[in-house]
Amino acid sequence: MTSFKDIRKILVIKLRHIGDVLLTIPAIRAVKDTFPNAGITVVVNSGTEAAIEGNPLINEIFALDRSIFKQSLFKRVGYEISFVKKLRGGHFDMAIDLTGGDRPALYSFLSGARYRIGYDATDGFAGKRFLYTRRFKVNRENHTVIQNLELLSKAGIGTGDHKGLPYDCRGGACPRPTLTIDFYIPEEDEKWLSADLKEKGVKRDDVIVHIHPTSRWLFKCWRDEAMADVIDRIQEQYGAKVVVTCSPDKREMDKANRIIELAENKPISFIGDISLKKLGAISKRAKLFFGVDSAPMHIAAAVNTPVVALFGPSGAFHWGPWDNDYKRQGARGKGQEEPYKKQNGVQTFGKHTVIQREWDCIPCGEDGCYGSKISDCLYDISVDEIMDIIGMYFKN
Repeated sequence: MTSFKDIRKILVIKLRHIGDVLLTIPAIRAVKDTFPNAGITVVVNSGTEAAIEGNPLINEIFALDRSIFKQSLFKRVGYEISFVKKLRGGHFDMAIDLTGGDRPALYSFLSGARYRIGYDATDGFAGKRFLYTRRFKVNRENHTVIQNLELLSKAGIGTGDHKGLPYDCRGGACPRPTLTIDFYIPEEDEKWLSADLKEKGVKRDDVIVHIHPTSRWLFKCWRDEAMADVIDRIQEQYGAKVVVTCSPDKREMDKANRIIELAENKPISFIGDISLKKLGAISKRAKLFFGVDSAPMHIAAAVNTPVVALFGPSGAFHWGPWDNDYKRQGARGKGQEEPYKKQNGVQTFGKHTVIQREWDCIPCGEDGCYGSKISDCLYDISVDEIMDIIGMYFKN
């Protein structure tokens, strides 16, 4: 194990999207387990802070304002200088880059941290690798959670006497297993939901299904007519109340509103004006989450609500919904040691199910077939297939 001395302040850098930030929680917990007396600061993009706000593992969050990069060169340079001064003012002993990009590598170096840990990658500008004091290769075929933990493991950062991945607390009680992803919801947001649902005629014992049909990347979205059909069938067949949510992005709102217009039995909707914490409260109240590969999918999994997710060109082995209980429950007796090991197809991991075509071209990572923003592999999935799988969750 690599030895580190006098670690009092640690900087963790994750400059990606909401779901990516949320999936860093097991890695942050591993850092805290190894250095229990150290303070942890996390650098994220502005707009993603809510994914980790309220987490007691984290002492401070630095948000990088990405909008500044659309401003004049003078303003951009001034902001960058100010942000680096903020990093250096933190007097960090260690910087851990879980992003892998050029900017995080520079921030890691410019923070002044004595120990700087990152991925050993070949991309980026010349000399980038010299910005780290320790670099490690990881298995890029593994889930993102496992990749983050593998990087730390190779650096000698982990829990107890673990010898590999995945791992949990060993040799004694652990209040939160290392592999758990937490999403903290303020009490006022749960109270808001209870009051709002009551006003909309939802009783305390009514079953709720949370549907989030959109993504910022439209090539991850399903057919509007099919989504509307699922909304109708869930309400007709199971008597459940469907709650539809959507981000404030205009394209997503237009798509969500069209889906609602197509539905014969109108769902309860929170379109646009919904925070991440409120969205988490809805998922927590629900019996089931149904949607596409998106940040809300990860939030639903984090609050331990079963997820049925549609995947198109993305790999579930990288981004599938994470099951917090899979080590404790043995993936419901399925004997899984790793999540989503197949390249594609329908896969179950713990309480979650990913629905994806078993085509040779998947995952392609493209923005729709031939740049069309429409993924044929998603559009090929039928409503009957979806309802057969959703029906399994109502039998339990």
